[in-house]
Amino acid sequence: MRSALVIGTGLIGTSAALALTRRGVTVHLADRDPEQARTAAALGAGTDEAPDGPVDLAIVAAPPALVPDVLADALRRGAARAYLDVASVKGGPRRALEARGLDLTAYLGTHPMSGREKSGPLAATADLFEGRPWVLTPTRDTDTEVLNLALELVSHCRAVPVVMDADAHDRAVALVSHMPHLVSSMVAARLEHADESAVRLCGQGIRDVTRIAASDPRMWIDILSANPGPVADLLGDVAADLEETVRALRALESADDDKRREGGAGIEAVLRRGNAGQVRVPGKHGSAPRSYETVVVLIDDQPGQLARIFADAGRAGVNIEDVRIEHASGQQAGLVQLMVEPKAAVVLTAALRERGWAIRQ
Repeated sequence: MRSALVIGTGLIGTSAALALTRRGVTVHLADRDPEQARTAAALGAGTDEAPDGPVDLAIVAAPPALVPDVLADALRRGAARAYLDVASVKGGPRRALEARGLDLTAYLGTHPMSGREKSGPLAATADLFEGRPWVLTPTRDTDTEVLNLALELVSHCRAVPVVMDADAHDRAVALVSHMPHLVSSMVAARLEHADESAVRLCGQGIRDVTRIAASDPRMWIDILSANPGPVADLLGDVAADLEETVRALRALESADDDKRREGGAGIEAVLRRGNAGQVRVPGKHGSAPRSYETVVVLIDDQPGQLARIFADAGRAGVNIEDVRIEHASGQQAGLVQLMVEPKAAVVLTAALRERGWAIRQ
């Protein structure tokens, strides 16, 4: 691949353009908002000048509802040898294109499973897709050259290709992305009018649950409008679980011992089902989930503290698998949770204590 046209210079389009430009591909940028394309170009994602002729690959990075129109226009103009989109829904846009009677042998629907709470070109990074799944949904009609160019794009972005059927993809993202986003928003909405004294007690748990609720509502309306059925089905299941959980909690309030036992059993059941589902979430680099030990370190909120901890862990020969930070309320201090292999926890704890760090048990 020597040249590409990125149509839509938001977070995903600009990030892909940055990755391609870094690998020496000549990237042309287009957007219905010319100022946004100029911003992406200024960031080093390519040029906002139109190509002289067809490029090797056209990447449509538009909301799902706009993908059919944008792709149809690019196909009719002969803008590229191959075309793909990166929308988060795959079945609907393809059916809309098929309904127009277009030759789709040069088209492939794709979806990089990566993103951020922030949107727009200023939030883009060349490493946004690194190590993340990138779904490809070829059909029997997809030209081999198109699939190869898509795989080359995924390789340039250092992502991991995953081949799926388009409708299976839509059901999968409803489960692992779209439904959880709505649930996160519903939990976060409980905080909107909560007493300030309660909100001040927020810890890492509520931050974890509500993090994705910070995303742009307009973008999510576009996404959910393109995949409403599977998301509604899953939320119906969640609603049924909520009803059962509410009944169990009400039973725990009862003065009747049998009802309290029944309520406790109901709560235990939903918690254990949650345990069973959580352990299926893939671990580091998409591998099978692994169990880590946590070493908790108390730090001052001063520059360079994290760098010192990582350096000291490196000197001890310990690899930090994951890290979380919980800031102490009303204090210039925090707790750093270092996740390491179980056999390394004792080594790391001793090494950090020797270097003066305060370890919390």
